[in-house]
Amino acid sequence: MIVGIVVAALVVVLVLVGVLGYNSLVRGRNRTQEAWSQIDVELKRRHDLIPNLVETVRGYADRARLRAPPGSSAPADRS
Repeated sequence: MIVGIVVAALVVVLVLVGVLGYNSLVRGRNRTQEAWSQIDVELKRRHDLIPNLVETVRGYADRARLRAPPGSSAPADRS
């Protein structure tokens, strides 16, 4: 009788450890997928901002070209 109870308790403990281990693995997988998803969102956001950055740099370059005295290759001094 005692042996049966010990075996049943051991089986319950092993099943519990297996279930908890599996849940831990699933939780880790979900966290990893969420982290990669956040990285994808940031990369897409940055990709969407690149055209604005290019236009800003072009505008600055055009203004610097207009301010420079003729024959000068350096941007004009701001003083």
